Amino acid sequence: MRLHYAGKCRLCGAELAARAEAIYERPTKTVRCLECRAAAIDSDLPTPELETDGIVDVGTPGASARREFDRRQSKREERIRSKHPKLGGLILALSDDPQSTKSWDVGAVGEERVGTRLNELASESLLVLHDRRIPGSRANIDHIAVTATGVYVIDPKRYKGRPSLKVEGGPLRPRVEKLLVGSRDCTKLVDGVLKQVDVVRRVVGDEVPVRGVLCFVDADWPLIGGSFTTRDVESLWPRRLYPKLQADGPLTVDAIADLHRRLAIGLPAA
Repeated sequence: MRLHYAGKCRLCGAELAARAEAIYERPTKTVRCLECRAAAIDSDLPTPELETDGIVDVGTPGASARREFDRRQSKREERIRSKHPKLGGLILALSDDPQSTKSWDVGAVGEERVGTRLNELASESLLVLHDRRIPGSRANIDHIAVTATGVYVIDPKRYKGRPSLKVEGGPLRPRVEKLLVGSRDCTKLVDGVLKQVDVVRRVVGDEVPVRGVLCFVDADWPLIGGSFTTRDVESLWPRRLYPKLQADGPLTVDAIADLHRRLAIGLPAA
């Protein structure tokens, strides 16, 4: 979270200014800096001081996207009111946010809807995390589900159009798979999920299955079929995803809880 007041990291004693990002521990009302957590994780050493006494911050669905939308909207309003002191309110009332700003709201809504449903489905065999920060990066992972069949990295997208897989190449040319939404080439989305899967795999190890999912919300899916997999990343819709997360599998309740705790520590809430 962003600190409302200045504080001091309880592990290293570093001074943390107001508005700085840090980990807030509700039970003890203390804070920890992100550097201490990341350093401990990267060292591959036991980190008992990072345990949360059984309390795991699961995060807030869509929090980062919502904050960015609010920031851009507030900055635009401030800029217009400053430039037009008398007519600023009227200009704002008669104009709309630019597409670059509205896209953050669209994305946040998709994450919030998927995250809310994941929270409703959560059980001892389906534990979830939302909006997780990738250490050393400004990027984040929207949702992680720890289930009996493994760990799912879930990236919701609220795009218009029908998702489809286009395969190019043949016997004499290399096979190339492209993810299309309508006529738009969205293959880069698969690349993004694969990077997130690698990050999660570094936390849980190679023994645990880690699957990447692109969950298209409000897309134009056909009545029959529709879902597909490219480079081990599955593209589907929310109602197709949820039963997969609830399926029986080899991981025990204790193993699920341990993985969930490790992921919460290794990938803090954004």
